[in-house]
Amino acid sequence: MGQADWNDLGSSLATASLMRGVTAGLTPPSGGGSFVYGYNSLIGTVIGAHGKFVDLTGFTPTGSGPAVADGGGSVRGAIKRVASTNNTGFTPMLFFAAQGGPPSVNDQAYMLGLLDADPYEIALAKGPIVGGIVEGGDDLTILRRSSAQFNMSDDLYHHLRLDVIVEPNGDVLLKAFASDLLVNPITAPAWTSIAGISDFIDDLLQVNSGSAPLLGGYCGFAMAISNALNRRAAFDGIEAYRAT
Repeated sequence: MGQADWNDLGSSLATASLMRGVTAGLTPPSGGGSFVYGYNSLIGTVIGAHGKFVDLTGFTPTGSGPAVADGGGSVRGAIKRVASTNNTGFTPMLFFAAQGGPPSVNDQAYMLGLLDADPYEIALAKGPIVGGIVEGGDDLTILRRSSAQFNMSDDLYHHLRLDVIVEPNGDVLLKAFASDLLVNPITAPAWTSIAGISDFIDDLLQVNSGSAPLLGGYCGFAMAISNALNRRAAFDGIEAYRAT
């Protein structure tokens, strides 16, 4: 996909608060090209987010219910919490099933990203994109988290994959994978399960997550910040697939 295939989520922060764009100023992951898509927060008194969603036929949105074959799909990419003036107050993430029409950072979605903490974990969550993935976040449910913790000083990209599968009965099956960029370049991933993040069924009865499953919507990537100056993140190799 090219730049024209992506559009900004509604209610995204302005560039005066959260600068973003394609840059050669941040190091790409193994196998990446010369550029990444990066973020840097410029004001320390702002809570919000910016994101990009796939703006292509079949993704705007994916199907909205279990009777629709393309209600789910997959989003993948390398993401990194870049060393900043402080190592909390921001979350880079992939998202799927954002519920708006058109989509907004205020939407509920399934998110796979890097927990707002130091050390941090890879976390699977459900909630509003704007709040990021943070302990005790408003309306946020952390569904799974990795057994491994990572330090900002490790300076790691994480190549992640979130699969969202709408079952015929109305349940939604969430599956998360990672590929080790120290072994496999971004162009040739070897997807394996993430220790601690087993499959999650967001069930029709609303038992497991406490809310109704998200049966379709928009997918993409985002960065959320919370009163944090010069918080930085990088993304590369973002891919999106829809179920057919």
